[in-house]
Amino acid sequence: MSQTPLRAAQALNGQAQALPYADEQDEAVAEEEEEEAQAKLLPVRKQSLGQRRNVELPHLLVLNERPVEPEMCSLNSGTPTPPAERERERERDHFGPGLRRNSISLPQGINSLDLEALRLRHQMQAQEALHEESQTESMVDDASASSMGTPTTIMVIPKANDNAKQEDDDSSDEFGNAKKPVHRDRFRSRRRASIAPLPALRLNSKEMLASDFDTHSLASNQASITSVNSLASLLREKMQAFPQLIRKKKRETKDYKIKIFVIIMFFIIIFLIGYAYIAYHHQVLTRSYFQKIKFNSKDRIFRILSHEDKEVISGHLGVTLDSDTAPFHCLENHRRSDGSVCIEWNGIARLHLNFEDKQVFRCYTLQWQALRPGLLPTDCYELKRDNGLWFGGGITKGQEWSLSYANFDFMPYASGDHKVHQFGNAVKRYFINSIGVAMQVSERTPLQLGINRTENQFCLRAANDDFTFVNRLTPLPQLDYKICTTEDMRSLHMLMTQQSLWDGLTEQDIAELHSLLEEPVWRIPNQAQRDNLNESIICDYSENAIAMGLGHIVINEFWQENIGDFTVDRVRFPTLKDTIDVLHRRGFKVVFTIQPFISTDSPNFKDAVARKLLIYERYSERSIPALTRYKSSSSAGVLDITNNASVPWLLEKLQRLKDEYGVKSFYLDLGTGYNLPHYYQCRQPLDNPDMYARMLTSSLESAGLMAVSTASVVPKPPTFLSTPPANATWEGLRDTLAAVLNYGVIGYPFVLAGAIGGDYLLQRPLTKMVSFYSLAQPPLPDAELFIRWLQLATFLPAMQFSHLPDEYHSELVTRVAQELKEVRQTVVIALLKKYLSPSMNEGLPLVRPLWMLDPHDPACLIVSDEFSVGEELIVAPILDAGLEEREVYLPQGVWKDGIDGSLRKGSRWMHGYRVPKDKIAYFRKMPDNTRF
Repeated sequence: MSQTPLRAAQALNGQAQALPYADEQDEAVAEEEEEEAQAKLLPVRKQSLGQRRNVELPHLLVLNERPVEPEMCSLNSGTPTPPAERERERERDHFGPGLRRNSISLPQGINSLDLEALRLRHQMQAQEALHEESQTESMVDDASASSMGTPTTIMVIPKANDNAKQEDDDSSDEFGNAKKPVHRDRFRSRRRASIAPLPALRLNSKEMLASDFDTHSLASNQASITSVNSLASLLREKMQAFPQLIRKKKRETKDYKIKIFVIIMFFIIIFLIGYAYIAYHHQVLTRSYFQKIKFNSKDRIFRILSHEDKEVISGHLGVTLDSDTAPFHCLENHRRSDGSVCIEWNGIARLHLNFEDKQVFRCYTLQWQALRPGLLPTDCYELKRDNGLWFGGGITKGQEWSLSYANFDFMPYASGDHKVHQFGNAVKRYFINSIGVAMQVSERTPLQLGINRTENQFCLRAANDDFTFVNRLTPLPQLDYKICTTEDMRSLHMLMTQQSLWDGLTEQDIAELHSLLEEPVWRIPNQAQRDNLNESIICDYSENAIAMGLGHIVINEFWQENIGDFTVDRVRFPTLKDTIDVLHRRGFKVVFTIQPFISTDSPNFKDAVARKLLIYERYSERSIPALTRYKSSSSAGVLDITNNASVPWLLEKLQRLKDEYGVKSFYLDLGTGYNLPHYYQCRQPLDNPDMYARMLTSSLESAGLMAVSTASVVPKPPTFLSTPPANATWEGLRDTLAAVLNYGVIGYPFVLAGAIGGDYLLQRPLTKMVSFYSLAQPPLPDAELFIRWLQLATFLPAMQFSHLPDEYHSELVTRVAQELKEVRQTVVIALLKKYLSPSMNEGLPLVRPLWMLDPHDPACLIVSDEFSVGEELIVAPILDAGLEEREVYLPQGVWKDGIDGSLRKGSRWMHGYRVPKDKIAYFRKMPDNTRF
């Protein structure tokens, strides 16, 4: 047949559906063979491979095939061989040792295939990526043509949708790259194609031909298609192919893992570089000094750690220093021999750090020294941390319960009028945080205090000025303070405030102290004019006060004609000595109010100027006294306490009063630091204005002081500290409680609250200090305000009256006063005496905020309108008008209600607790084993 294979295929394309498969015959021949097999009792031919695999196989067309004579297949040229023998010989020739029959039917005469010619022909043709069907077509076509000598062609005719598949395979991927051709084997399922190799074609007894175009095939004598009936052969093939697949997967997995490993290592290196940079600037440069303290000298971050190495507090030291200034260790001549660490910023500032171990307490001393003018050493610490609150410093202008709620710029830390100045009449350079940190600043530091709630900073600064710290104790400002830490806030407070107040006390002093706790203080009402006070007013007032009990009768400064006379005005008090004797027989103790101020109208002013006993003007000769204003005196000089002659001169006059009139003690009205002349100058420099009050109080202890109006250190008992004068309003009532609690926190255990009902009445805000005015007694306050004030004062260390309950002519007021008197005598006084010794020994106040009972209870830290007497009595007063109920919180324990006698469990809130007008909420602690 002269027609080429391609043309023959085109001609027969229309009859493709009628052509047989390569491994099967047509139906007629199949039927005939089946009949012959049955006749000869031979086995029936099995189904074709396509039928068994349920796949569509390409059709085969054999063109110009020449039949082969049976004799040509025989190996012997002699007599004809029987058919059965010829069949056995044919099987033996085609299937040598070690090979088994394949399930693929091959054209006859394939043994004479010229393999070399096939390869040369294939190499000479331009090849493209072919599919497996096209490869099989070309190979079978060439084999048939070479073996028969005539153009015999076996055509593989694709299905109609093969062109579409070809187009899809040749298309590009989503990135525009040409896809690689996909070769599929129709003889194998998807599962077997992933495991077993492709079949090899049997060429003769010695050679096997695999598809050269199939990259997934392996030309091996062991690669053959398994028989469907041989399960063992299938498993063997899988086992043979498994190592090769494993090696291939390992190579692919290895490449994939290497890429991931490189990426991970890249990010790890980047992270380590960043971490090393941060650690270098924040950790490596942070050095541990002493124990549990770390300081980064570059950024000046100061951290204190607890016993468990947990950060307790952190601060930023040297805030005013340049951030780019590098520190270095001090030179040898600037170091100290006390073991402190010295760090210096060249020509700017020098810092000394020291450590003091007190067993469970650790204290660190920090001292900044400025080295150039204009530098103000400033350290800032966290204002709030882990719900911790700062307390101490006394009362502030806004009367905040805690310093953590305040907000003000840097102000000199000195006593003043809290209505006008930032701080109140009593100060102490002591601050404590509920997390277990306390600070104590040196008295020689020109301290300025600033609180910034926005930036969460509590700051200390050393800065001189023209009044408060005008006496520069060092050429440049110096900030010196101590920080102590421990696990228990209460123990820390005891450590910082501990001082034995028993030293030097006599039996008379202890008796006087008990008298102030047990008996009220009766203050003769202030008069608007000096002439309105006389002996009859004093006698009448004492007779009315007897009904409420005996006590101390305090006569204001009007007992003398002018402030500073230190002699009784005989015009208004001609028989004062007899009057005082009567009061003594009644059981009262008379107290005179004295001041260090000497009016220019007093005869003593001239004498003091001549003796140079007064503070003089700065930058002037010592003969010119500095003047100030105080209460009823518009012009007065001030005794120079640093002059060795001033104290004896004053003590002599006071002793004369005691001898002549039988006065037992004095009330020292010092004013505040701001009552000193603005341009004051003492013979010896004062560290600060409050040092004046401290020195004068200490000098007059021998004269007998019942109370002082201002203080910067705890006065020696039995001397009490008075709270600031209170306005006769509900706000004044709240200010009184806040003052008592805050003064107790900073270490003043004995506090004398103002008069019940208020000390004065002003409906407008003050622009000047109260001490600039001579204010009269306020009018009789509202009955409700007086009752609530009286209820609060009943549980305070001392009670002070100005208005008497009888003045109301009210049965309710009189009954409430009598009931409260009984409560104080039966309940309160016993507790005050019980906790007197711990207060004297440990510095703990008699009246305490709740956090001193349980510093670890967050609720106790925020409660500002309750307090405890010792550790056994909780008081919750009403501090607002018209209220008869309130919220009450009780610390842990079992408490007995003072109103109805019921038992209450602690560590919880009581909401809407009823408090009638004639009652006050108080609770007594019961033993721990008490059951409901």
